[in-house]
Amino acid sequence: MARHLACGDHLLSLDGPRVMGILNVTPDSFSDGGRFLSRDAALRQAWHMVEAGADLVDVGGESTRPGARGVSEAEELSRVVPVIEALAKTLPVPVSVDTRTPAVMRAAADAGAGMINDVCALRGDGALAAAQQTGLPVCLMHMQGEPRTMQTEPRYKDVVAEVRGFLELRIHACLRAEIPRERLLVDPGFGFGKQLAHNLSLLRHLDQLVSLGPPLLVGISRKSMIGQILGGRPVEQRLYGSLAAAVVAALAGARILRVHDVGPTVDALKVIRALHVDERGSGY
Repeated sequence: MARHLACGDHLLSLDGPRVMGILNVTPDSFSDGGRFLSRDAALRQAWHMVEAGADLVDVGGESTRPGARGVSEAEELSRVVPVIEALAKTLPVPVSVDTRTPAVMRAAADAGAGMINDVCALRGDGALAAAQQTGLPVCLMHMQGEPRTMQTEPRYKDVVAEVRGFLELRIHACLRAEIPRERLLVDPGFGFGKQLAHNLSLLRHLDQLVSLGPPLLVGISRKSMIGQILGGRPVEQRLYGSLAAAVVAALAGARILRVHDVGPTVDALKVIRALHVDERGSGY
């Protein structure tokens, strides 16, 4: 596994788990939709996350919650590009773009984005070519179905084996498209076409996904699986459950944790890092 990730003008160390702060510039995301639609609000939130310890900030202009409506390419561009351009000029950490749209990938890269985070694993028309042309790292996520219908009775015979097999195929597709392995990350896609039992099985067996080779990105923060485990807790009451899941993922080998609550997650990871520091002061 790569120890560093070249994200545009930034070099992201992966010698331990890192925190990716979520910045949704959308009106309908499941947790914070509508809160950061204006450019100034988005910039304030990004800086708040960096000051809390975020190692990178992930900007998304299209909600991919279950049942979410699609947005036009023009609308997504207008939401995402001005924010990324402003952040890339000022933030001391890389900015990632959360998109499945090739035109947005290219425009975000031109605006200064340092990474592409695609929930469709570059399966869209033209996505492989667009990602290759940007020269940026890409996170490949597993999703069964598509956002509007993905939670309509998702089924697996062996969810771990099927997710692993899918990600392996997408890695090979990227290699054929001349996107080198050192630019790839993988994400099991918690909550994307998966029921609670599927999500828990993936969390128990993350080591099987780590063994694929590329750094593992995990996004569980505030998701419905946490709410279900906690007896139906609403989004705003899922912090402690989210932290527990983040710690489990980090101990299993996840290298990037995509979260809403940056400060508490950073604190939890400091405890994990302390456990991995030897007597000479060397960490992971």
